[in-house]
Amino acid sequence: MTNVSTELYSKKKNPRLLCLLKLKVSKHLDIPVVVTEQYPKAFGPTVQEIDVSDAALTLSKTKFSMFLPEVETVLKKNNTRSVILVGIESHVCVLQTALDLLENNYDVHVLADGVSSQNHSEIAIALQRMRSAGATITTSESIMFQLVQDSKDQKFKGISALVKEYMEAGKVNQILQKMGGGSANL
Repeated sequence: MTNVSTELYSKKKNPRLLCLLKLKVSKHLDIPVVVTEQYPKAFGPTVQEIDVSDAALTLSKTKFSMFLPEVETVLKKNNTRSVILVGIESHVCVLQTALDLLENNYDVHVLADGVSSQNHSEIAIALQRMRSAGATITTSESIMFQLVQDSKDQKFKGISALVKEYMEAGKVNQILQKMGGGSANL
C-alpha cells in the first residue's frame, strides 16, 4: 500500500498533527509516501513542521489530480495496487485524484479524518461522491490496525502508541469542529 498525500491545512481540524501522525505510521510500516503541492507559487509549499524529506516523491503541480506520470511511475515501481489518500481540498484535489486512481484500477482508501476543505460543507459531499465511485472511506485509526492485522505483529506496539497519539489529535479535532459549527456526517 502506498500513502498518497497532498498538503494539508484547515482551521477546523488539526491536520498538521494528523499529517505528522500519518507520516510516522508510513515510516513505521515502511509505506512509501508521495507528496504533491498544488501550485506552491500561489499557495505556498508544505509547511516546514511537516517533514516530507523521506517521501518517495515530492512534486509541485497545477493539475488538480495528483495522478500524474511521475506519481504513476512511483506506484508502478513499488508494485502498488492499493492507495491511502489524504489531503485537501477534499472536493477538488482529493476527489479528482481518487477518481483518476479508480479509473486506473487502483483500490482507493480515503481517510475521512485525513481530508479537509476551506469550505467545510464540501467534505461530506466529496466523501460521498468518492464512496459512490468505488473508494473505501475509512479512518486513520481503522487503517492503522488494518495494516498491522495482528496484535502479535512486531510493529503493533509502535502502532498502538501512534493510535494513542491520534486519539489525542482526534479530541482536539472534535473540539475545534464544535467551535467551528461543523461536522462531517458520513
